[in-house]
Amino acid sequence: MSLGLSIRYLGYHAAGWRHSAADPGGSTSFRHFAKVARLAEESCFDMLFLADGIGVRVTDAPPGTIGQSSQVADLEPLTLLSALSAVTERIGLVATASTTYNEPFHIARKYASLDRISGGRAGWNIVTSWSDAEARNFGRDSHPDYDTRYDRALEFAEVVKGLWDSWSADALLGDKEGARFLDPAGLHVLNHEGPHFRVRGPLDVPRSPQGRPILVQAGASDAGIELAGRNAEVIYALPRSLAEAQAYSEKLRAALERHGRRRQDLRILAGITLFYGDPVVPARVEPVS
Repeated sequence: MSLGLSIRYLGYHAAGWRHSAADPGGSTSFRHFAKVARLAEESCFDMLFLADGIGVRVTDAPPGTIGQSSQVADLEPLTLLSALSAVTERIGLVATASTTYNEPFHIARKYASLDRISGGRAGWNIVTSWSDAEARNFGRDSHPDYDTRYDRALEFAEVVKGLWDSWSADALLGDKEGARFLDPAGLHVLNHEGPHFRVRGPLDVPRSPQGRPILVQAGASDAGIELAGRNAEVIYALPRSLAEAQAYSEKLRAALERHGRRRQDLRILAGITLFYGDPVVPARVEPVS
């Protein structure tokens, strides 16, 4: 069994910040996240996951709602995970980054850096973004249409993978006597040209200990399954029954086979949200005489 912990906000209950033991400033406090990360690692979790949205997506409906929600204050996830890599040793570090409002070279470079900093523990959760609040932060009134977003995402992921392959595993030589820092034959120019991107490369971050970051995804649409079939190694899913989970698993693994991958190349993590309250002490029942 693999266990991942989503650590965004102060829990997924909108009023979680009001719990008596909660620190209302925790969602922007490194000390808070460092404590959570250490506890997760000590508890044998395999992965920390930071979802992300590049905009405030809480709406003030009904009026006053936004003033009661803690889900408006965030830290940029790659900055945070890089810091958490220094206070953990084994746990995986996965963060969301949008293919709609980023460029492939940026994403390839940032995640490759996190992978090297963490000793090979990084993962990229591929998303296309969904809220108009994000679009307005990047000069748009609304998103590109659905098909365009997913077509861009497919090409985006291929470019990122190509950039991560810029360096052969043995390209760095470090030969002081021979004055050879690297073997030029191990550095590859990508020269990608496609409908959405023109990227020459190579990446300026050498190959990481695990080869490259892992690729993570969530999504049950046909376009999402196609993206997963080509790329995903971990899928986050929310099945509502065993039968639904089995059908979804079969659909995903068939997509892997269509793209020349093995069915076992994918790990599916089913989401569970826990809510707990104060323990209820049963009332004392007097024995009947």
